[in-house]
Amino acid sequence: MNNLDEAEIEKFNALAESWWDPEGKFRPLHDMNPFRLDYIAHRTTIQGSRCLDVGCGGGILSEALAVRGGKVTGIDRAEKPLKVAQLHADSSGIDVDYRLAAAEDLLSSEAESYDMVTCLELLEHVPDPAALVQSCADLTRPGGHLFFSTINRDPRAWLLAIVGAEYLLNILPRGTHDYAKLVKPSELAAAVRQAGLSLENLCGMRYNPFNHKASATKDLSVNYIAHATK
Repeated sequence: MNNLDEAEIEKFNALAESWWDPEGKFRPLHDMNPFRLDYIAHRTTIQGSRCLDVGCGGGILSEALAVRGGKVTGIDRAEKPLKVAQLHADSSGIDVDYRLAAAEDLLSSEAESYDMVTCLELLEHVPDPAALVQSCADLTRPGGHLFFSTINRDPRAWLLAIVGAEYLLNILPRGTHDYAKLVKPSELAAAVRQAGLSLENLCGMRYNPFNHKASATKDLSVNYIAHATK
């Protein structure tokens, strides 16, 4: 199955060179990464775990998981960010197995192979989010952990994450998100259950663009992250 949006892939190909600029167009990803990493580390053991980072982009999370001791494979279908990820890992001396692939491409050879699968900020960029959740589930071993983060299809998300972040504050490139593709927590929860997973936690994430900090919140109306187990 081709669960890809070529326009989305080209969008991130065009931005690849700025991926590791901490003051650049992907600064929010750099700012949010410590929160996301701590969320994962609080709920499972990274050290020694075989980790798959689906939609790894330029490798911000993949590298962080590897530094924490994970045996990390990062996959993406956008070739240019993946090359940036490999160059940065090489220059940093960090071992990550980067591959030009979608989750579906691994199913025939690596089903139930990973202790942990992360899929952060990708569900809102594919045609069928539920199918991607299923693929991630199929790649996770029984007893393994999965983490998904995305943006709620809620008017407050439209106001803050699209109008505010992309057009008023210019902290994200314009056109990064399409409101119609955003994913409600109820939709993600349904996809998790349909994939045979147990939803362990839903946590809202508040990002302050002025002090560049991300923190946990009970409010799921904008950014949120989910933990599931198989």
